[in-house]
Amino acid sequence: MSFLLQIKNLETILHTDTEPVRAVDGLALNIFKGETFALLGESGCGKSMTALSIMRLLPDTGEIVAGEIKLGNEDLLLLPEIDMRTIRGKRISMIFQEPMLSLNPVMTIAEQIGEVLQRHFNLRGAAVSARILEILNQVGIPDAARRMNDYPFQFSGGMKQRVMIAIALAGEPELLIADEPTTALDVTIQAQVLDLMRDLQQASGMAILLITHDLGVVAEMAHRVAVMYAGEVIETATREVFFHNPAHPYSKKLFASLPGKSRRDQGLAVINGNVPSLSQEFTGCRFADRCDQAWDHCHQTIPTWYELPGNHYVKCHLFSIDEKARTRSSIGAGTQTIAEQPFYSAPDSQAADLLLVTNLKVHFPIRKGLMKRIVGNVMAVDGVSLTIAQGRTLALVGESGCGKTTVGKSILQLIKPTAGSVSFNGLELVGLERKQLRSRRAEFQIIFQDPYSSLNPRMRIIDIIKEGINALNSPVDEIALDKLLQQVGLPPETKWRYPHEFSGGQRQRIAIARALAVNPKLLICDEPTSALDVSVQAQILNLLKSLQNSLGLAYLFITHNLSVVEYIADDVAVMYLGRIVERGKVDDVLRNPKHPYTQALLSAVPEVDVKDKRTIIRLKGDLPSPAAPPSGCHFHTRCPYVMPVCRQTYPKTTIFQPTHTAQCYLYSQAQDSSYHDN
Repeated sequence: MSFLLQIKNLETILHTDTEPVRAVDGLALNIFKGETFALLGESGCGKSMTALSIMRLLPDTGEIVAGEIKLGNEDLLLLPEIDMRTIRGKRISMIFQEPMLSLNPVMTIAEQIGEVLQRHFNLRGAAVSARILEILNQVGIPDAARRMNDYPFQFSGGMKQRVMIAIALAGEPELLIADEPTTALDVTIQAQVLDLMRDLQQASGMAILLITHDLGVVAEMAHRVAVMYAGEVIETATREVFFHNPAHPYSKKLFASLPGKSRRDQGLAVINGNVPSLSQEFTGCRFADRCDQAWDHCHQTIPTWYELPGNHYVKCHLFSIDEKARTRSSIGAGTQTIAEQPFYSAPDSQAADLLLVTNLKVHFPIRKGLMKRIVGNVMAVDGVSLTIAQGRTLALVGESGCGKTTVGKSILQLIKPTAGSVSFNGLELVGLERKQLRSRRAEFQIIFQDPYSSLNPRMRIIDIIKEGINALNSPVDEIALDKLLQQVGLPPETKWRYPHEFSGGQRQRIAIARALAVNPKLLICDEPTSALDVSVQAQILNLLKSLQNSLGLAYLFITHNLSVVEYIADDVAVMYLGRIVERGKVDDVLRNPKHPYTQALLSAVPEVDVKDKRTIIRLKGDLPSPAAPPSGCHFHTRCPYVMPVCRQTYPKTTIFQPTHTAQCYLYSQAQDSSYHDN
């Protein structure tokens, strides 16, 4: 098998006002025709800059100063820009991380795909329309003949990503670069997109460079894996070898950082510190300052490549022939270090209910016409009931658009409920006067998904934390503020800095500190780890667990990451189109799911264990609009077990155990084959 792409000693520099940043520093990798090559690593390691270097789409401050990038026998770095335009979109295409930022909002989908076809195939008129329709059908856009003339904002997140794939595939590329193609997607949509990429690869024989930090996606998609750290590749192997025997200490830490049921009563392994600044000259191993197994030699000498059995290569002094004695002692020390994790006590299952939500509804009016008459309602939340006891965590899971965040905000009365009851510690919050509500706000706080957007960029950290305290007329204690920062893992002196001076994980710690500053009893965590790398995610989950253990906090944890649910939650509620369809203790629901929607969610979660081949339950279509939910069971339009009765009335609650219930006709009627209407 011949190489399609060969990169040798690639060096890409970003010129800044101070020191040049070596974003890619001596990178080398080879990709075979027809294979999926995964580039894995934390944010800031240079993965996306590698992709942009291959495409020669660097920002104005970027410059490739050395190296070779060969596509077949052609060195892309020697081509003039006019020739690169015939390469981009034709021989190499790219799927960017955020489709809404990459799609032109003022052009229809057909126009955006048509640009590629006109540029590279000189198609015009009816031929263009026919090819566009063929491509959209190929990537699974429903009703493609009508929707090809829609604009990007009219598509869901999963459909926008499919459109991005359609544009990338229009040129029939030899190499597809996919930069975090599923990071912002729900697990069901992620499974669809990954299946689509795999099917298209098998049909066309193209190679895929998959850039991601999700080990589950790598385990499912990749043929070979390269781990990137601080601008260089530090380990390469086949998927099977890498997942059964990761060699580099950084790779091992990534695996030890993964949450799951088996680590529920332990702290996750964390990688201390941050990716080093790439503006410095390195004299030793770049990971040495964060490595548990480093010794003096690691700080003084740059490691070279060492070959291990099974075409496995690692850049680490532990595998040096001259350091066998050090290797043996270090590996033992490293194992002990990863095992030294804090133990978390189980919450009291008999604790009193802190939050009691009953039949909560949030309907947003739809207004049309000159007089803005109400012509309908968006039923974002349509009869949700849940309870959270003191010191316990309830996870609320479901696809984007099902109403999870609206539930959280309406509990806090940030959005006024249309109907229902929210009782907090015996006090009814719905309808409470503004003054009374304000006096109780310190008891319940929220941590938002994106800490950068929720922190004022013009305020220092001390002012951000004081702002919430002052708003609730609470006394400010400077010593207590310093202790609070230490409690969330930040040095007290950081209080004089601004949000942009921190990493993503540190900003999330600041957001948690701001919420804790008023001594709450309940924290609503809205996707607090979804934008974080797995190592930073481990730090935040450890922090939340330790705070709950020491302060007795209750959490409503809103997420679509079921591995995180397994690790942090005591109870789980599965939400679909404004309603909870299944709830129970986390083990009951995740080990024995009853509702077909829960079963589909769990089947779509990528598994790190490459030995197990999962069977994905494929859901038909997209989430229906909450402005016009289906009659009967809301899930019947996508359910593989739909029966006539499902289309008529919403199912009542079926109780499997006192702590495990679901709304589904499969368990409330005889399961006769005549009912099924597949």
